Amino acid sequence: MAKKAAEPAVKKEYRIVRYFKEVRAELRKVVWPSRREATNLTVIVLAVTVTMSIVLGIIDWIFARLFALIINLSA
Repeated sequence: MAKKAAEPAVKKEYRIVRYFKEVRAELRKVVWPSRREATNLTVIVLAVTVTMSIVLGIIDWIFARLFALIINLSA
């Protein structure tokens, strides 16, 4: 019975080792971008984020003014 109790621990260890080996193998397949590509893509993401923040801020401001006008007219 002692052997059967030890077997699940060994199988779990093999699963964990196999998992990390597979992760390592997958990471070797990844085509990493160059520093220049990564920088360009980062700048694009930041520019889109800032632009959309400004646009959504303006839309929010317009709706706030519109609702304030509607509330003031009905009061």
